[in-house]
Amino acid sequence: MDETIRDRLRPGARVRVTQQIAARHYALASEVFGTVVSYEQKRTGSWYAHSKDDKLWLDRLLIKKDDGELTTLNLDEFSRVQFDDAAPTVG
Repeated sequence: MDETIRDRLRPGARVRVTQQIAARHYALASEVFGTVVSYEQKRTGSWYAHSKDDKLWLDRLLIKKDDGELTTLNLDEFSRVQFDDAAPTVG
């Protein structure tokens, strides 16, 4: 993930995250709108060769949607994060 995006993923930032799941002849896309609660790189229990500490690390984004639902997104190379610069940010 781009460092400039990572630096802006602070609590209170309003974001739109578009994620895609690639299939054979098509891609399934979904969008999530909300406010960033937290962002972290977190180690999984999965083993993956030649990565940091021989573990797979994921970018995890916790978002609070407008209806109050909390959702955790695992960001990957197919994830697109857009910021709502008109919304006030905290932090």
